[in-house]
Amino acid sequence: MGLQIDLARLSRAVTYAGIPDEIRTIVRQCVLDTIGVAIAGADDPLVRILAAELAEQGGPGVAGVPGLALRLPARNSALLHGTVGHALDYDDVNMSMPGHPSVAILPAVLALAEERHADGKSIITAFAAGYELACRLGRALAPGHYDGIGFHATGTIGTFGAAAACAHLMGLNEQQTVNALGIAATEAAGLKSLFGTMCKPLHAGRAAEAGLLAARLAARGFTARPDAIECKQGFAATHSPDFHPEAAMATPPSGWYLRENLFKYHAACYLTHAPIETARRLRALHNLTSDDIAAVTLRVDQATDRVCNIQSPTTGLEAKFSHRLTTAMALAGIPTDALSTFTAETANNPDLMALRDRVVIDLQHGWPHTRAELDLRLKDQTTLHATHDSGIPAPDVTAQGQRLEAKFRALVTPLFGEAQTSALMAAIAALDTLPDPSAIAALWLPPAAERVAAE
Repeated sequence: MGLQIDLARLSRAVTYAGIPDEIRTIVRQCVLDTIGVAIAGADDPLVRILAAELAEQGGPGVAGVPGLALRLPARNSALLHGTVGHALDYDDVNMSMPGHPSVAILPAVLALAEERHADGKSIITAFAAGYELACRLGRALAPGHYDGIGFHATGTIGTFGAAAACAHLMGLNEQQTVNALGIAATEAAGLKSLFGTMCKPLHAGRAAEAGLLAARLAARGFTARPDAIECKQGFAATHSPDFHPEAAMATPPSGWYLRENLFKYHAACYLTHAPIETARRLRALHNLTSDDIAAVTLRVDQATDRVCNIQSPTTGLEAKFSHRLTTAMALAGIPTDALSTFTAETANNPDLMALRDRVVIDLQHGWPHTRAELDLRLKDQTTLHATHDSGIPAPDVTAQGQRLEAKFRALVTPLFGEAQTSALMAAIAALDTLPDPSAIAALWLPPAAERVAAE
C-alpha cells in the first residue's frame, strides 16, 4: 500500500505478548538509563532556561520530568523531559536510526501514560512499537539523511517514533496512526550543524513533543496524506538523497532493532567512544603518561568529521564533540564517564591542549561510523596500535544490565541518596507490573521536593 501505511500496520501489530523476554529486559534498561541520565542533567543551564519558559505558559500539571520538582501539561512534559534527557549527551543510540531513540520516544510515552494512567505493560509495548518504527524509517533513508544532507535523526526520525509510540498507547486505529505519521512528517526537524550548542538537546525534546502532538491531533480527526513519507516532495524526497523503502520492511538482523541498542558509558558523542576505548586500552596496557607520547594518528570514518570533530573546543559542551580532545583525555587518564570532566576548565587545560594538538585525524571512506584505529608514536620511537568498534551490541544482556545499574547509581546517588536511588531502580525493574507510572514519577522527584510534597 505504501511505506507509511506499512509502517503504521507493523507498529500497530506490536503486542506485549509478542515481545520476547530479552527485548522486554532491554526496554526496561532503556527506561532506567534514560531516566538516570535525565536526573543527572536536570541542573544544566539549558534545562533551567526551557523550564522557566514552560512554567510561564502554565496549564494543567498532569506529568512530571525526572529530576525536576514541577508538573506540566503532557506536551510540555515531553518537551522538557526529552531535552533534559539529552542535555548531557549520555543517552543510548542505535546506528540503524541513526541517533538517540529512547530520549525522543520515552518522554512522550511517559507523559501520555501519566496523563492517561496507562499501565506498565502498555508503556513497554508502545515504546517498543515506536522504537522499531524509528529504526525502520532510519534504514530507509540511510545514509544520506544523516551523513549527506545533515539532518539530526534524533529530532527528525525520532518524531515518527514518538508519534507511533503515542498512537499505540492511545489505541489509535490504522487510519489514525497513518495520519499521525503524516503529521509527524511535516513537524520533524533537527540539524547536525547545531551540534555543540543547546539546540542539540532541544531536538530530542521537540521530537517527543511533536510526536505526542501528532498522535493527539490524529485521534481528534486531524488528517494528513497517507503517503507523506514516500510521495513526491514528501519527507523522504526532501530529506534524503537515498530512499530504500525495502530496507524499512526488512527483518532486523537480530529480529528486533532493540537488540541492537547501544548504551553510552562515556559522557560524549557516541562516535567518540571507539577512539576513547582505543586510547584507554593503550594507556592501560603500556602504563602510558602524556609525556610519553610524541604523535597520535586517529583513523575514523569521514562522516564523523561533520558530527564530532571540533578541532579546538573551548566549552564543556563542545568538548563532547571533539575527537581530538576526547582522545587526549583518554590518553591522559582523565575519566570520560564523569560528568564533571566535561567543562571549559578541562577543554582549556594547557597540558591537555598540548596533547590534543598532537592528535591528527585521518579520515577514511566507507568505514562503519563506530570504528576507530589509533596509532601512537612514543618519544622513544616505539609505535603502538589499537582498534575498536563501538557499534557491536553487548552479547550478554544481563551483564549489560549490571553495567547500566552501576552507571545509574553513579549518576543518581549523589543527588538522591542511596535509599531513593534503590527504590527508583526497583520501581523501574517492576515496570511490567505497575498499574501506572506514578510510582516511578514520585521517585524521580529531587529529595527536597519530595519532602515538601510529603509535608
